[in-house]
Amino acid sequence: MNESPPRPDPDVMGPESASHRNALDASTSPYLRQHAGNPVHWQEWGPDAMAEARRRDVPILLSIGYAACHWCHVMAHESFEDEATAAVMNRDFVCIKVDREERPDIDAVYMNATVAMTGQGGWPMTAFLAPSGDPFYCGTYFPSTARGGMPSFVQIMAAVTEAWTQRRAEIDAMGAKVREHLQANTAALPLADAAIDDRLLAHAVTTTLDDEDTVSGGFGGAPKFPPSTLLEGLIRASERTGDRTALDAVQRTCSAMARGGIYDQLAGGFARYAVDNEWVVPHFEKMLYDNAQLLRVYAHLARRTSDPLALRITEETIGFLRRDLQVAGGFASSLDADTSGVEGLTYVWSPHELTRVLGDDDGRWAAEIFGVTTAGTFEHGTSTLRLLRDPDDPVRFASVRDRLLSARGARPQPARDDKVVTGWNALVVTALVEAGAALGRPDWVELGAWCARVLMDNHIVDGRLHRSSLGGVVGRPMAALDDHAALVTALLALHQATGELSWRDEAFTLLDNTIERFADPAEPGTWFDAAGDGLITRPRDPVDGATPAGASLLAEALLIASALAPFGPATRYAELLDQTLARAVVLLAKVPRSAGHWLAVAWARWSGPLQIAVAQGVDSSGALAAQARRLAPGGTIIVAGKRDSLPLLDGRGPVDGADAAYVCRGTVCGLPVTDGDALAQQLE
Repeated sequence: MNESPPRPDPDVMGPESASHRNALDASTSPYLRQHAGNPVHWQEWGPDAMAEARRRDVPILLSIGYAACHWCHVMAHESFEDEATAAVMNRDFVCIKVDREERPDIDAVYMNATVAMTGQGGWPMTAFLAPSGDPFYCGTYFPSTARGGMPSFVQIMAAVTEAWTQRRAEIDAMGAKVREHLQANTAALPLADAAIDDRLLAHAVTTTLDDEDTVSGGFGGAPKFPPSTLLEGLIRASERTGDRTALDAVQRTCSAMARGGIYDQLAGGFARYAVDNEWVVPHFEKMLYDNAQLLRVYAHLARRTSDPLALRITEETIGFLRRDLQVAGGFASSLDADTSGVEGLTYVWSPHELTRVLGDDDGRWAAEIFGVTTAGTFEHGTSTLRLLRDPDDPVRFASVRDRLLSARGARPQPARDDKVVTGWNALVVTALVEAGAALGRPDWVELGAWCARVLMDNHIVDGRLHRSSLGGVVGRPMAALDDHAALVTALLALHQATGELSWRDEAFTLLDNTIERFADPAEPGTWFDAAGDGLITRPRDPVDGATPAGASLLAEALLIASALAPFGPATRYAELLDQTLARAVVLLAKVPRSAGHWLAVAWARWSGPLQIAVAQGVDSSGALAAQARRLAPGGTIIVAGKRDSLPLLDGRGPVDGADAAYVCRGTVCGLPVTDGDALAQQLE
């Protein structure tokens, strides 16, 4: 679920403790630490807070947000930093603060409750719970004073306290009803009568393309979120059918986003979403997971089309990750939407500011290129930067961008959430490795390998994968299904690109642990998203959202593992893959826009999956393997090495001393080829 743009969202923290103090200063979440100075007696989620609520016989006030959330900051400043409001919170409630990025399991349960009660969700999320964890009243942002038909936060708390003390039976009944609803909504997807085949996949593509905004790019109307998983699925559909219709839609959307205000035209990197239909005004937060997924899309688009814009965005997005998000333990989670409490302060420009930095001639030229007007496209006569036309002077354009970026660097900068999230970093690793392997950039593969290594070293403790770390200190929350699955895929991507067996072996160990921890034994092919310890229900959501669903990520991991593992485990992984994909039929048939990653994996599975084994001689230049990675459709499993060095190379060697590529679809293989033209013919 995404931040709900039309409504504000709060952020702040806290639970009350037995010693009556704020207990967030030792947290490994920067978001929680932001609230460590609040007068609210915030606690982290856990049995101690629940016990305190039972002992005092008061409700729990649960506040969920994240560091880059604009409306979370608003509610924090208005209410959580206010002594009088905090006094009411501390007196009448046990106050718990949760970082949704650190505890997606808690967020999933209570976001579902919020949507069920109010019809919409977003952050900040505010939920009132019985000490058992049952929610009985939920909402999002509440203002400090009543306005626009919304009661004030203090009024809400007073009404909740009155109900708790005077109408407890109603509260208990409501909580039990909501718990029952939440448990029913985590049921497994049903098995459909139909199977995944070319007709179903073609239907999913056609239905999705019917919703395309062919004028402005994207799917549906404002607010517009980058449809990352959907774009990857459409690229794979085009590659496997030879139909350019889907690819043309991808190019329109990618071009519109890359030229719009949602993309940072000076420093690279994409903002969370655009509030308008034309991608002009972004919600300025920059999330790691968006940029990881979009990096993968633009790299595959550049590989597929040789589009110079797609290649430039690929390079600049990696530059953004290196410069602005790389930390000692991996890549940081986000850059804030606000700067000094003002949204967009760092990024927007007026014509006067452009001429002041660039001089009159370059200032006017830049204003035309970037769409900066006296009326402005944002607030107070300022404009976001867009690329309205390709510059006629690339050298001048580069100079203008450098000078503007330098001037922007002197402005106040948005805060960064340095938390390193396992799953999001794994998405970065996969994107870096695939981009580097396909586009001939070994330095990108090396960057991905560095990130994977620090994740494995820091986030696995006593054989268990943890969700996140901060400053090299691993957090207590355990990793979710999406963390495990994304990391398996990342490790297997590294194995394919480098040939190193250690990546493969670590991936198989992690995959086996993932299957053991998250499988639903009662419903083969279905998976829980989290352990669910201490929660009123075990969350399970198979729908792809801002990030792919844990189950669709696991399907991808199983797909790759089924081709790379020895025979016995490979058979098991393939059976689990098909059982998992069988559950996705209903999503692909009914809501394909919410099943983009499922679509990408399903196309790869329907194609065989496609596998290429490049048998290399002693003096191999690696050229044929490089061609295979450039030519092969996304989702192809590609390995290179000596004869018998890997299962896919078993019995396969060079031909007359030359490197040879063996192309297989499932269990059917073609004759070996030794040059790129012949390889391209087999792939077509």
